[in-house]
Amino acid sequence: MQFLCKEYQDGNPRVRSLVTETRIHLVPSLNPDGYELAREAGSELGNWALGHWTEEGYDLFENFPDLASALWAAEERRLVPHKFPNHHIPIPEHYLSEDATVAVETRAVMAWMDKNPFVLGANLQGGEKLVSYPFDTSRPISEMPAAAPRPPDDYEDDNPELQETPDHAIFRWLAISYASAHLTMTETFRGGCHTQDMTNAMGIVQGAKWHPRVGSMNDFSYLHTNCLELSIYLGCDKFPHESELQQEWENNKESLLTFMEQVHRGIKGLVTDQQGEPIANATIIVGGINHNIKTASGGDYWRILNPGEYRVSARAEGYNPSVKTCSVFYDIGATQCNFVLSRSNWKRIREIMAMNGNRPIRRIVPGRPMTPRERMRLRMRL
Repeated sequence: MQFLCKEYQDGNPRVRSLVTETRIHLVPSLNPDGYELAREAGSELGNWALGHWTEEGYDLFENFPDLASALWAAEERRLVPHKFPNHHIPIPEHYLSEDATVAVETRAVMAWMDKNPFVLGANLQGGEKLVSYPFDTSRPISEMPAAAPRPPDDYEDDNPELQETPDHAIFRWLAISYASAHLTMTETFRGGCHTQDMTNAMGIVQGAKWHPRVGSMNDFSYLHTNCLELSIYLGCDKFPHESELQQEWENNKESLLTFMEQVHRGIKGLVTDQQGEPIANATIIVGGINHNIKTASGGDYWRILNPGEYRVSARAEGYNPSVKTCSVFYDIGATQCNFVLSRSNWKRIREIMAMNGNRPIRRIVPGRPMTPRERMRLRMRL
């Protein structure tokens, strides 16, 4: 925060561009109870678990609704996407009840996510030195679909994880953007902080492959909002000495800036009707990626994508869909991809069907006179 403010005032063009073109939200501490315990113990007397839980005993990183299991169960029953969405999965009702075992911090963060149309996020942690990306939940073997064959020169290992997100390649890009700019994160020749190196000397790993957990903030953010969120583990020491903080800052400064700039990679735009009025909650579908997003209240949207050419469509209730091709380039700067939707008569057709009890409306054969009963039904429908 100090760096952004000072460099902006000093006229740093990179920081000025980042601050003026990006809505940046910063949370100094998600778990102030745990931080207080860790601060009192310090680096020598603390351990990996100290300060991990809240005063009420909640592990905030595993306290969010498990939406991944619900999605996979729906996929097993072939309900996705016509009856069960592949995005913006609703929070279960039992989870929102007052007596649910949910921390106040978790409820606050979920409300915060629903209020703001976040696009990219990171939660900073300690105890390891790597970047972890979703899914964090490990998919049961019985629910795993048949994996598509991969080319032999693929970057993954011989047994790829089957619980990859549809945005797996994009998550890897985001994770690498941080790890590769870090001064020491990819120096894994010494092994990990506690075990062997799990990142194949790249400094990144999929959460379910490394440390499977249910109800993580990363999975919830991905399945309930438009936001792509990752976990960044800054170092082995969860509470470094004050004298070490300057070097820790130097290690992470370029990574933080590079990661934040990735929010401007992909496509963005407005979805409006033919009168120019914005359409909120319109669905943006990117061909080949089975995970959609929605427009914000102003009809605007942002979709982080790797460089390439994409077939993108916009859909909204009561409107005809619109499809166009959008290209994403290697340079930072999202491609503008706007949509104008025309009104559809399907809403009126559904109303007529509902009046008829959702039964097929009998077709009138030209040249055949109607019976009095048919004439009466037709008059009632009209």
